[in-house]
Amino acid sequence: MPPKETPTAGKKPAGKAPAKKTTEKKPKSDQGKKRKAIRKETYSTYIYKVLKQVHPDTGISNKAMSIMNSFVNDIFERIASEASKLAGYNKRSTISSREIQTSVRLILPGELAKHAVSEGTKAVTKYQSSK
Repeated sequence: MPPKETPTAGKKPAGKAPAKKTTEKKPKSDQGKKRKAIRKETYSTYIYKVLKQVHPDTGISNKAMSIMNSFVNDIFERIASEASKLAGYNKRSTISSREIQTSVRLILPGELAKHAVSEGTKAVTKYQSSK
């Protein structure tokens, strides 16, 4: 026998949207708790795409991907930090491609810096022509 409904049962206060329910199974230890999926942003998809452009037959392990992701994060942090300092020296509040290029020249060694600047210039030119 179903429970009797009161006149206010099933009614929601005006102006509030109903909460969305998830239909994921919970382990027994988490019964009663709502679990939120933790999103982790990585460069792994981009690293993988570049790997396939350079070596189409080669794969990469999870540990190697983790190392590459750490490497990209580290280089990004170094370049962003240096670009921020350069912008500050020139009393500017915006980091432009010029600050990034100078930072790359300061941080990366020799031939690597030349290739990076070349690729960056190519990317900026392609972006500006698509606008």
